[in-house]
Amino acid sequence: MTVPHFLNSRQSPSDSSDLSKSDPDAPLVLIVDDNWLIQDLLRQMMEKDGYQVVTANSGQQALEVFARLQPDIVLLDASMPVMDGYTCCQLIQALPGGDRTPVLMITALEDTESVNRVFEAGAIDFVTKPINWAVLRQRVKRLLQQANLYKQLQTANSELQRLVSIDSLTQVANRRCFDETLEHELVRMSREQMPLALILCDVDFFKLYNDTYGHLEGDWCLKKIARAISDAVCRPGDLVARYGGEEFAIILPRTDAAGAVEVAKRVRNSVNQLQIPHAASQVSDYITVSMGITCTLPGEEVTPAKLIRAADIGLYRAKAQGRDRHSDLETTAE
Repeated sequence: MTVPHFLNSRQSPSDSSDLSKSDPDAPLVLIVDDNWLIQDLLRQMMEKDGYQVVTANSGQQALEVFARLQPDIVLLDASMPVMDGYTCCQLIQALPGGDRTPVLMITALEDTESVNRVFEAGAIDFVTKPINWAVLRQRVKRLLQQANLYKQLQTANSELQRLVSIDSLTQVANRRCFDETLEHELVRMSREQMPLALILCDVDFFKLYNDTYGHLEGDWCLKKIARAISDAVCRPGDLVARYGGEEFAIILPRTDAAGAVEVAKRVRNSVNQLQIPHAASQVSDYITVSMGITCTLPGEEVTPAKLIRAADIGLYRAKAQGRDRHSDLETTAE
């Protein structure tokens, strides 16, 4: 639903409470009612319970206040002139954060049709007039608790998703995330008919590095390399992943052959600039990487396995040609 733009010349929303005197950590309650007496009674009740309060006299003003202050809950009168509470509630849902903010509707009607309208508009609950203040206070408390629990759950789920997608050592994406992303991007790029590039990176003579410096130093080295590769891959839509052991993979959506080669050059330079000593290397005094590159315009015949195989062939060629380099572009069959 399109949210209307209101002129700045109209009356500013009423705000009889002083937020500067309230606990800044207390939940913010937006009260929307065109009846000054009820609005004031609601404000006093909410402030008595320790909440911060802002008020609006109309649906239009409520939308402005909501967009500006992002309240934690809205107490909304159903029957108001110009824009009723049902319409206002629907428009709140369309605002940023509106679909996650509980709306408690206040209505004088409790017939089946009116109750249905309350929930169809997007309100979480309602109270009827004359207001039972004890009931109102408990419902506000319960809705705020539920909203807070939902936010905590969202945060926990986001962190869990991050943990299951991240390699614990290097803090780049893990193999599972790589596999899922590559399959997803092949489908997406096929639909958009855009190119998709893949780079496989292998740390040169890493087994000899571990044998020479020990596994703890090897872990430290992989962390530094992962960071260097990530720094060289600039776009948010690209993915750097630990493919396995000392191998890393880079997925580059909307990237043609020339673009993939440029990324490979940046990666090589970024790793070389680390200047991590590698006395056992047969190509350099420092840690280096070899890379295989492939690029395709995804189609029905292109699978993740084919794309990985093409990049792997390129990686093998780069090693055969002397390492510390990227191979010539390896193509996949359309």
